[in-house]
Amino acid sequence: MSEYVVTARKYRPMRFEEVTGQGHVTTTLRNAMATKRVAHAYLFGGPRGVGKTTTARLLAKAVNCSAPVDQNPDNTCESCREITEGRSFDVLEIDGASNRGVEEIRNLRESVRYAPATGAYKVYIIDEVHMLTKEAFNALLKTLEEPPPHVLFIFATTEVNKVPATILSRCQRFDFRRIRTEEIAANLRAIALAEGLTIEEDALHLMARRGDGSLRDAQSVFDQVVALCGTAVTRAKIVEALNLVDQEVYFRMTDLIRTGDTRGGLALVDDIMTGGHDLREFLSGLTEHFRNLLVAKTTGSTLLIEAADVYRARYAAEAEFLSVADLLRLQRLVAGTDSALRWTTQPRFRLEADVVQMIALPRAKDVGELLERLDELAGRQGGHPPSPPPSAGDRPAAQPRPAAPVTQSPAAPRPHGGINAGELSSRWNEFLGEVRTRKISLWPALENAVLLGVEQGIVRLGVSDEFQASLILKNKDFIGEVLQKILNVRLGVRPEVSGGAQGGTVDTRFKDPETESQGGDHPVIAAMKRELGAEPI
Repeated sequence: MSEYVVTARKYRPMRFEEVTGQGHVTTTLRNAMATKRVAHAYLFGGPRGVGKTTTARLLAKAVNCSAPVDQNPDNTCESCREITEGRSFDVLEIDGASNRGVEEIRNLRESVRYAPATGAYKVYIIDEVHMLTKEAFNALLKTLEEPPPHVLFIFATTEVNKVPATILSRCQRFDFRRIRTEEIAANLRAIALAEGLTIEEDALHLMARRGDGSLRDAQSVFDQVVALCGTAVTRAKIVEALNLVDQEVYFRMTDLIRTGDTRGGLALVDDIMTGGHDLREFLSGLTEHFRNLLVAKTTGSTLLIEAADVYRARYAAEAEFLSVADLLRLQRLVAGTDSALRWTTQPRFRLEADVVQMIALPRAKDVGELLERLDELAGRQGGHPPSPPPSAGDRPAAQPRPAAPVTQSPAAPRPHGGINAGELSSRWNEFLGEVRTRKISLWPALENAVLLGVEQGIVRLGVSDEFQASLILKNKDFIGEVLQKILNVRLGVRPEVSGGAQGGTVDTRFKDPETESQGGDHPVIAAMKRELGAEPI
């Protein structure tokens, strides 16, 4: 029986073009060889399984190949065959994790003096170089800075941040990228074709996603799945083989959220528990699911979603039923659940409670949209905002409040346009009524403001907080237009945050008993409760 070779070794790239997802590295290396600008030391950094060691071996073969083709090794000469089979005296691969001491580096310094046996370069590939000790790095510095002309160092690491700056400054650094899901799926598709296997497209994407950016990890999953399924691989078999949470479970979750089916939520948790699934893996997948919905909602596209086309279409359709605010809240809830499961002694109970909370959570409403709707309601009722419902005693609605008291020195000059604070105060209720008719969202801020005076064509208004001040400034053109309509004079407006601490005017106006009986709600909040059925969260 012939010896079995795992996919990651059997289909290891033999040319630079075959390295998946790292074109920025392979193109630069080929150009360096074409222009005779090969450096004496390279540092390859990046996640696991993305081609660092493979590229290092390709570079070692290319610089020692007797007949390179377009800066690629021909893989047929004696030097290339020796390197491929791991028996070359000119290419030494060193594991930095197990050869990390200063003595090993001293031995390396001694060996670099000797010329290569057959090739042009003696290549040292040190994998996981960040594992070397501080003393070992220091022993390597001088040799790394001024090596013999026939020596080439290639360092590979998954943690570049742990490599000393003195080493980094002596190397050409290349950062290998996390491989995209589509690129991994294309690689697996080509391997399946070469092996004569039939694999569903959804199954390819599922294996690619399990790789999480690592081609080697995805190829290991590929070997495991083929061992179970044989020549015909389906998504259902993969879910069974790897005991994964099926994607349909996450779409089922959003269906429950949309319909408010808390009973179905408890049944979903029960299915996860009885299926033996890891709860944190479920939450990780749910976070990704909400992320995909958020991407589809905010961008109006599914290009940034790593999934098969059939699921991309479903994400685009599902995103229509949830708002951005809802999706952000759901993601925060999932993150909180994931953190809590690390410490709770009853993970099932916590997950059930949080799933029910996600499903029963009231849908979020945009504040701006609510204010616009209030304006529309006011306009539809004959130019007046909705009246508050009668109280238990059927008492009449409160009459308009009198204008705020104004204190002005008798010696003060008359303001711009012949309008003084007294005249404006006498028509203040008329001004407020016009604002209520046309923009009820602004009316509460002005109704609660104190008229401080009129100076050089500017109406000074005392307000209680910065929010009211910003709202008035945002609508200053509208306020000026209403004042011009009533007084036939164009005036500006300047809000001032009032209060005893700032030396401003203290509002001593009477309180509306109707508002007091309703618990003191802000007028906008009261209107939202009355007209839109809003409830406190």
